[in-house]
Amino acid sequence: MIVPISLLAELLQALPQLRAQIYFKSSMTALSHAMEDLVLAGSDDEPLVIASFQRERFYRQEAHRYRRIASRSSQVYVLAAPETDFKNASECHETVAFAPDDGLSKEWHLVVLGQNYSTCLICQEKIVPIDNQDDRGPLLMDQARRFEGIWTFDREVSSKAAALLLDRIVNYRPELAEKIDRARTTYKLKTPKKTRKSAASKATKPDISRGKNSKIPNPKLSDAFTERLVTYLQAGQHKLLKAYAAIAAQERKERLVNLITTAMRQSLNPQEIVEVAVQELGTALSASRCLIYRCKATDVAVKIDREFLGPGASSMLDQTWLLQENQIWSDAVGRQERVYIQDTAQHPLIVNTQFLEKTVKNWQIVSWLMVPVLYQGRVLGMVEMHQCRSTLPWEEDEIALVEAIATQLGAALIQAETYAHLEELNQQLEALDRTRSNLIAITGHELRTPLSTIQVCLESLNSEPDMPPELRQIMLETALGDADRMRKLVQDFLTLSHLESGRVQWNVESLTLQECVDLALSSVRSRTVDRQLPEIIAEVSAELPLVQADGEWLVEVLSKLLDNACKFTTPQGSVTVQAKYNGSQMVEVLVADTGRGIEANSLKVVFDRFYQEEGALRRSAGGTGLGLAICKQIVAGWGGKIWVDSAGKDRGSEFHFTIPTV
Repeated sequence: MIVPISLLAELLQALPQLRAQIYFKSSMTALSHAMEDLVLAGSDDEPLVIASFQRERFYRQEAHRYRRIASRSSQVYVLAAPETDFKNASECHETVAFAPDDGLSKEWHLVVLGQNYSTCLICQEKIVPIDNQDDRGPLLMDQARRFEGIWTFDREVSSKAAALLLDRIVNYRPELAEKIDRARTTYKLKTPKKTRKSAASKATKPDISRGKNSKIPNPKLSDAFTERLVTYLQAGQHKLLKAYAAIAAQERKERLVNLITTAMRQSLNPQEIVEVAVQELGTALSASRCLIYRCKATDVAVKIDREFLGPGASSMLDQTWLLQENQIWSDAVGRQERVYIQDTAQHPLIVNTQFLEKTVKNWQIVSWLMVPVLYQGRVLGMVEMHQCRSTLPWEEDEIALVEAIATQLGAALIQAETYAHLEELNQQLEALDRTRSNLIAITGHELRTPLSTIQVCLESLNSEPDMPPELRQIMLETALGDADRMRKLVQDFLTLSHLESGRVQWNVESLTLQECVDLALSSVRSRTVDRQLPEIIAEVSAELPLVQADGEWLVEVLSKLLDNACKFTTPQGSVTVQAKYNGSQMVEVLVADTGRGIEANSLKVVFDRFYQEEGALRRSAGGTGLGLAICKQIVAGWGGKIWVDSAGKDRGSEFHFTIPTV
């Protein structure tokens, strides 16, 4: 049968003159060991010993001592909540197993009654919230455990505590009733009913919780030396806890700084670095809200994208946080040092500023800390800590921790920024080198070859005036064809240069897409009269909405995509042009073919300048490798997108691009 009532509460109710005190765990351990040693070293035979442990594991630490005590007395009782094999048993001493949710599971008792002495320790664990428990470590947590209770040599109090504990034992083990009755008789313990009457009649006695009763048979055990020894032990324990707290705070600071440094070394991604810092810092300081965001001293507003959120605080993610209107932020940036407001309700700047007063009210900010993230006098961001429920001040070492993290963040962000710039510069240099190499290859092949052909043809015509008319015609057509090839190459160079430099004048108008497709098809057919084209299927509905683009450039994109599709598709294949409204104010155009297709690893680079499906020097299909790069620039010019899909080699290609509607 579970007894939820605290034994300490029963004792204090029965003896109202008692006053409970607070004991640290180490003090409790020392007192209980002294009481056990008193039994082991004493001359009394058959003392009554009752020990109640909160859990079986605590008893296991003392089991060897109680086996020795049991050799001196048959009246030894040990109570605990079982965790493994602890159970009701009568072996070397009596063991009593109580339920884990019994009131005894929160208490720690030891009662010793001999013929010439008595002592008792009746305590209940007092749960005291400890900030940042995870960071203080198990040793500090164990040392910081506190108990509220009574420790005394007074025989009346010890007898009453023993009687109450024996009642609990009978409740759990009724078969021990006869043995317990013998103990009551031997140690002159009254029944619970009579004991309550006796306690009531003696309620006016002086406080005996500290063992200052004249009835103690052996007054040497409770002299001033013992009192002072316990007081000294308690004071030492308090100093030890303060030392542990200081060490834990320093360790927490160093751990967080090391964590940020490690994150900086492992990742040069600013977002990852900020995410680690905001979560760890918010947790370490038990903040209601922690914000870390990138900003410059001239920024007007910033979007919150990283946040730690404590219980009861509302999220600010994706909110636009106004900066220049926030005088606290301006002060932190202007002075380049922290600004800490412990109580926003009492701060004159907030009370007298409508914007700050509204901000504090909207986000329930009770305490506000801002620490700028700096690097060589340059503002890179801000760390904000909010408390939304309590004005309990942050300690100076906690604020110093935030400043240390902000310093590390400044170094990490500038390093990540430098790396990003260096990486971008390397990419630009690599692209420039590829462009240079491709340009040399293109000009070396595309310009030199036709120039050589033109030169040969003209020299032949000049040196052989009697050349037959048929051969003369062939020479002229060859020279004209290569001259046109050179013209197209130069034209593509100039077109791409104008598009990339932004010097193109766009003539945007409302157009019918079907008409533009027809013009592009006509242009492709007129340029390829000398070879057979694949079947071209145009499926463009006249019901499509009007598109908004430059007509000349739109026809250019369609022509180049159709020309590419025909170039890489055999006459037995087909090319399809389709268009549909995609529901987001855009018309999506598809140019698909059944030709040679594109390898998966080439899909991302087909729109690069000078890209050639077979390599820059293998010109089996002709062309400059600039057509798709030009298409990409044109489509981007009117705000659209262009992409390509292909199932692989010899499985065709699908080029898509979008055009805004009117």
